[in-house]
Amino acid sequence: MDSSANAVGKKKLSGTARGYLILVGLVVASWLVFKIITPGNFGSPKNMLSYFQASLIAATGAVGFYFVLVMGMFDFSIGANIMLSAIVGCVFATRFNLGYFGLIVGCIITGAIVGFLNGIFYVKLHIPSMIVTTGLALIYEAVANYIAGGIEQTLPSNLRAFGQMPGDIILAVVAFIAAYIILNYTKIGTYTYAIGSDEFVAKNMGIKVDKYKVLAFIISGAFFGLMAILTISYGSSMVAVTGMASMSRNFVPTMGCFFGVAFKKYGMPLQSIIIGEFVINIIFFGFIALGAPTAIQDVITGLALLIIITLTTKVAKGEIVK
Repeated sequence: MDSSANAVGKKKLSGTARGYLILVGLVVASWLVFKIITPGNFGSPKNMLSYFQASLIAATGAVGFYFVLVMGMFDFSIGANIMLSAIVGCVFATRFNLGYFGLIVGCIITGAIVGFLNGIFYVKLHIPSMIVTTGLALIYEAVANYIAGGIEQTLPSNLRAFGQMPGDIILAVVAFIAAYIILNYTKIGTYTYAIGSDEFVAKNMGIKVDKYKVLAFIISGAFFGLMAILTISYGSSMVAVTGMASMSRNFVPTMGCFFGVAFKKYGMPLQSIIIGEFVINIIFFGFIALGAPTAIQDVITGLALLIIITLTTKVAKGEIVK
């Protein structure tokens, strides 16, 4: 029995190591391609640190979104959540003179409330999460616009510690540790995987599926609240938009989360999200260094990421995929 246990342990270790090798290979390959094409203004150590800092913003939200995505649900209100949370946090910090306390609490609580509403409407209406969150996104945008009063909300310079080192790294690390603990050491994490693997079996095991789906949306929303803190601190301001314009903020955290789902088989979903977001930012800033038009950047980046996800989610012959 001991030898079989050791064999399993070695297999798991080799699988995780293989996952890290693939991810590091993607980082190096992405860097190398653009470094060769445009060596003068891309990929220096200082630039790479800047790319990594930018990737931390999306990764902070993506590790929370993983709880929703791994259950087979989706969220089209990510951008609206970030926008609304950032505006509420900014209002609490400035208009109510609550400083960092108002910024942090305002963003996280607002994000969690948005997540709660997403979850409740999803389980009660019994319609696809894409449709529910798309409709709710329009409402969140309208609420954000009303709170902002049509005025750009600017965070004062003395409240932007989370927009630079070491503040951004500290907040991101706290978020990553929290997500790791919830996923690996709590009942929520266990049931998240159980529901994601087979919802019908999970119900038969006595798991309250609807309850944990709502909890997944709440956790996801809270992490998007943390992302909102980093977003407004880094960019210094937030503008309320309407007409689903906030959906442009959905792309990066969602694609990073796809890395987590793709590398779940290696036992390292959260780590792969963090590194995956770094890969995405290397590609994004690489096209900026090339001076490529925004439309071309979006097309090529999307294709590149689809190729990456396809290659990393290839399944061995005979393996069953849900």
